Amino acid sequence: MYQIVNKQNLNPTVTLMDIKAPYVAAKAEAGQFIILRVDADGERIPLTVAGYDRQNGTVRIIFQIVGATTEKLNHLNVGDSIHDFVGPLGTATKLDGLKKVCIVGGGVGCAIALPIAQKLHEMGCNVTSIIGFRSKDIVILEDDFRAVSDRMFLMTDDGSYGRHGNVCVPLNEMFAEGEKFDEVITIGPLIMMKFVVKATQPTGIPCTVSMNPIMVDGTGMCGGCRLTVGGETKFACVDGPDFDGHQVDWDLAVKRNQMYRDFELRKHEEVCNLYKQEVK
Repeated sequence: MYQIVNKQNLNPTVTLMDIKAPYVAAKAEAGQFIILRVDADGERIPLTVAGYDRQNGTVRIIFQIVGATTEKLNHLNVGDSIHDFVGPLGTATKLDGLKKVCIVGGGVGCAIALPIAQKLHEMGCNVTSIIGFRSKDIVILEDDFRAVSDRMFLMTDDGSYGRHGNVCVPLNEMFAEGEKFDEVITIGPLIMMKFVVKATQPTGIPCTVSMNPIMVDGTGMCGGCRLTVGGETKFACVDGPDFDGHQVDWDLAVKRNQMYRDFELRKHEEVCNLYKQEVK
């Protein structure tokens, strides 16, 4: 069993937890993920490592409440325990040799982007961060990004906070001014990553994307995270989750990501109804 030692509600639908898992914390790196089960009868879900403390033996996860398991997980509190917490899995983000990088995060994907930005900052890399959200009320991790960024842009779709517009606005502005980066690393909704990749294509700047959003099982067995990269079939959980964004078939990836949406909504509603009955 893996105890929850810290819990914070970052916004109404996004929660941060620190889990006591010393063996996972000892090996975890930015870009990797874990698989957890809330209880013995629960489903396995993959969540990207959002941070780790090797000294205290804790691993940080940040998740959005979208389905049955994340709803159950969110009902646990400090002192409660998670049944299974396995990892680290996947390939760590490759950062060696980078001197100047632009990190582009969207929504809850910023939780995955942050440890990468932190690692780059520790390496002495010049970090430009662009983080985007729909509106002010769902902004997360702003101060954390500012602490590790040489330059930061905060964007909201409705203009309620930071600058008005999507993450591609400052990115395209920098490219128009002749700005160069060793690499652009983007993590967020698939449609956002697709257009970030599109913005980098004319510049020739490498663009790494995290395909964590399409992972389901996390072991390569279900095939839910199958995608086409450079004309070859890959699995996000086994071969990734990081890939060369210029090689990803984005139209296919977006279609696959929508396959389980109705199922997730239905199961989420069922679990919510069960908790409502318990309250009565």
